[in-house]
Amino acid sequence: MKKHLLLLLIICSSAVAAPRALVFQSDFGLGDGAVSAMQGVAFGVANELPIFDLTHEIPTYDIWVAALSLKQTAPYWPRGTVFVSVVDPGVGTERKSVVLKTKTGHYFVTPDNGTLTFVAETMGIDAVREIDEAVNRRADSTQSYTFHGRDVYAYTGARLAAGVISFEEVGGLLDGVLKLSYQPAVYHAEQSLIVGSIFKLDVRYGNVWSNISGELFKQLGLETGDVVSVQILKDDQPIFAGEVPYTSTFGAVEAGEPLLYLNSLLNVSLALNMDSFARKHSISYGEGWSIKLQPAN
Repeated sequence: MKKHLLLLLIICSSAVAAPRALVFQSDFGLGDGAVSAMQGVAFGVANELPIFDLTHEIPTYDIWVAALSLKQTAPYWPRGTVFVSVVDPGVGTERKSVVLKTKTGHYFVTPDNGTLTFVAETMGIDAVREIDEAVNRRADSTQSYTFHGRDVYAYTGARLAAGVISFEEVGGLLDGVLKLSYQPAVYHAEQSLIVGSIFKLDVRYGNVWSNISGELFKQLGLETGDVVSVQILKDDQPIFAGEVPYTSTFGAVEAGEPLLYLNSLLNVSLALNMDSFARKHSISYGEGWSIKLQPAN
């Protein structure tokens, strides 16, 4: 009996001590050793860490895409996962380095430059701490000002994932995180109008993805085959206006023709069948880009 109890305690202790997954994201690309350097720092902290890559192909300096990529991916990782996101055009400046713990129990290690906008909103803020670089920085790196991804974020993320430090040991508490500006998706019943934002482009195919959920879109009372009046604006200046059929598949329209559909995240999107909607109509995404939907008359 005692042997069985001892074995159970050992198994439970091992389970608690198991390291969390560490997931890297950056705009570094894979053309040089920057990503490998970050991974090497993490491996040096704890060589049993399970290390993964979300992506290193974020467009250079594009904080918006970094923020959206975390929102799109993080919910599918288990509680306790530590994400290190380094898209840091302000590296070496006074911008803060932080760790966000969400209400879902995920951790995000990143510069506080808007990268946390969407995970903070969708996963909730449990607490935010500023990284204390006096203790949470790679040894002998204080003369380096341009690679905090290696010297601060990978190092701190690995220590947190491995249990070398607790979340409380990251640094002092902050009130919140810096947020990017955008138009939330809103339904205006009196006008039978939905207003939202262009959140991203499916860059390979040129499809245009909004933040308007399928549930909100239902408020317009449309069925597949109905026609939607669509406006896309940049800083309130019209870029596209037209009537587009609401379909469930690309093949419901002829090649080169537009359609409105629900994408893999079940958000309203626009496409041209076998062509690029974004390229044809010069559409981009992010701050200042908005979309309006109404039933066509």
